[in-house]
Amino acid sequence: MDRDVLVAGETLIDFIPDRPGPLDDIASFERRPGGAPANVAVALARLERPPLFWTRVGDDPFGRYLERRLVEYGLTDRWIERDEGAKTTLAFVTHDETGDRAFSFYRDGTADTRLESGRIDDDTLADCNWVHAGGVTLSSGSSRAATLDLLARAASAGCTVSFDPNLRPELWPDEGAFAGVAADALENVDVCLATVEELEALGVAGATPTAIARAAIDRWPLHTVFVTRGSDGAVAVSSADAPWPAAAVDHSGFEIDVIDTTGAGDAFVAGAIDALRSGRELGASVAFANAVGATATTESGAMTALPTREAVATVLEEE
Repeated sequence: MDRDVLVAGETLIDFIPDRPGPLDDIASFERRPGGAPANVAVALARLERPPLFWTRVGDDPFGRYLERRLVEYGLTDRWIERDEGAKTTLAFVTHDETGDRAFSFYRDGTADTRLESGRIDDDTLADCNWVHAGGVTLSSGSSRAATLDLLARAASAGCTVSFDPNLRPELWPDEGAFAGVAADALENVDVCLATVEELEALGVAGATPTAIARAAIDRWPLHTVFVTRGSDGAVAVSSADAPWPAAAVDHSGFEIDVIDTTGAGDAFVAGAIDALRSGRELGASVAFANAVGATATTESGAMTALPTREAVATVLEEE
């Protein structure tokens, strides 16, 4: 099977509450596999385009469970590393009545903070056309240097490089620290997928999401920026340097009954990668990504809610 996309980053356990409300009021949780890059990788596999996935989990019951689930979802275990000296990250999720969620991480020195530079060899990168990473592994440990190294080497190898800043304030001492490291990453990125809040934390300003996307393209060597807006859809801007036609697109998303938004942004990222890799123009890519993200909100959990291509097609047909 051709796996010309490489996704890199954390895999963790999401503990999903049995009802909405603050963490201190929740008595029961259900264990689910999660982690933004892991969700992106599995979402691509669900869309019938399984990527390579480089991640690191603890050599513990949670890590073994995650490895088994990733393989069950169609990912190869070639780059799923087990760390005998660290535990697997845990995240407790809470959500309100609208499905919006927050996270409480248990991630001090865990396996996903211990990725090592150079683990992805040059031959693997040479076979990849697209490399994607997220911002959580930039927040601590050797994974920061490893992620920056991978992005730089992928750019040098001629891969299209995409990046999701995925700001989680509780993982950073302050926004300034986040902005500095994420800016370093963006020097080797072609496609950025972010929220308005994340781009503003990076020091990018604009009167509208489209203006913010243009400002990000002006600031870094990016050629395409997606700005996600939750239930309001997304905008995307591409420059003349993009391998697809330059455009500015505003797509308002889809009306759908939301159960849980956990993983919806990651589903959007996977939809955008899949669409652009399939040769869709920017407008069709935003619509497809929004449909993937919207469909992922109709069930609880992150990976467990990621849709098939057929389910996404149903949403697109209703547009």
